[in-house]
Amino acid sequence: MNDRKARRARRRSRNGFIDVLNGVLTLFIIGLVLAGGALLYLFSQYYSAGPSTAETTFRVEAGNTLSTAAARLEDQGLISNAFIFRQVAQRIESNAPIKAGDFRIPAGASMSDIFRELTQGNPVRYAVTIPEGWTVWQVVQRLEGTSDLQGEVAALPPEGSILPGSYDYVPGDTRQSVLDKMQSAMETALAEIWESREPDLPLESPEQLLTLASIVEKETGVGTERPQVAAVFVNRLREGMRLQSDPTIIYGITKGQAPLDRGIRRSEIEEKTDYNTYQIDGLPPTPIANPGVEALRAVANPDTHDYLYFVAKGASPSEGHVFAETYAEHRQNVARYRQIASEAEAEAARQALETEQGEEAGDAPAQP
Repeated sequence: MNDRKARRARRRSRNGFIDVLNGVLTLFIIGLVLAGGALLYLFSQYYSAGPSTAETTFRVEAGNTLSTAAARLEDQGLISNAFIFRQVAQRIESNAPIKAGDFRIPAGASMSDIFRELTQGNPVRYAVTIPEGWTVWQVVQRLEGTSDLQGEVAALPPEGSILPGSYDYVPGDTRQSVLDKMQSAMETALAEIWESREPDLPLESPEQLLTLASIVEKETGVGTERPQVAAVFVNRLREGMRLQSDPTIIYGITKGQAPLDRGIRRSEIEEKTDYNTYQIDGLPPTPIANPGVEALRAVANPDTHDYLYFVAKGASPSEGHVFAETYAEHRQNVARYRQIASEAEAEAARQALETEQGEEAGDAPAQP
C-alpha cells in the first residue's frame, strides 16, 4: 500500500517536472520567436528604403556624435527611427566615426546607406579659389562675398602673403581662418622654394624673391614663359638696369584695389613713386600681387639667356612675348607690336561699326 502511494507520488513529481520543463521550453521558444521577430523588424527598418522623397543635403557639424546625428536625421525625415539607426549601426556596422561636413543623401536612402555615407563617403566640397596674380584686396573681396563663411577679416594682410590656389572649408568657418590657411601656405611654399634657389641670384632674401615673382606673375599669363621673363629681370638686376615693368606703375596708382581700365599715361611713367620701376632702382618695396608657385619657382631658377628686353607678340596676352638682347632689336620688336596692335584695334573698330549698322538696319552685319 505504501509502495503504491510512493510510486504515484514519484510519477506525479516527474509529470510536474516535465510540465515545468515544457512550460520553460515553450516560453523560451516564444521568446526566440519574439526576439527573432524583433530583430527581423529592426533589420527590415534599417536596410529597407527610407522615407525621404528627394535628394537632401545633410550637415554633420564638427564634434557631432552618432546620437546627435541620428536625432537630426529623424527630425529632418531622412530616417524613421533614431533609436533603430543608432542601435543597429553601433552593433552591426563598422566602428568608424561619422565625418563632419555636408553629405548628399539620395531619395529613399536606407539607414544603412546613410550610415555608410556619413562614415565612408566624401563630404560635399566647399572651396575658395584664388587665381594667380590677384592682390590681397581682391582676395578679401572674394572671401567677403562667400556667403557660407562667417565673421570679418581682421585686417588687410600684407601684399604677396597669400598663395593662390583652392582652399577647402566647412560652411560656418570664419573668413579669417580661411585667410590664415592661405598665408600659411605661402609661408611654407616660399621657404621651400627659397632653399632650392640658384645660389648666385641677385636677391638677398625670400621677401625679394616674392616681390620679383609678383612682377613676373603680372607680366605674363603664359605659364611656359615665366622662367624666360624671370631671367630678363634677373639679368637686369645683375646689370644694374631698372626693371621698367608696367604692372609696377599700375600698382603704384591703384594699390591693387581696382583695375586701371586705361592705358598708362606718360606723366605716370615719368612720375617717381615707390613702385615705379622706370624711376627707381631695383625692386619696389613690396610685392604687387600674390604670385603662384610656378612664378616663385621661375624666379628661384630662371632660364639661362642674355635677353634684357621683351614685348608682347600681339594684341592677345595668350600670344606671349618676343625677347631681345639689344635695345636696337627690342625697338624693332616694339614697332612690329605697335603695327599689329594698331591693325587689331582697326579691325575691332570696323567690326563694332558693322555690328552697330547691322542692328540699326535690323539685319546681321556682313561677315568678313
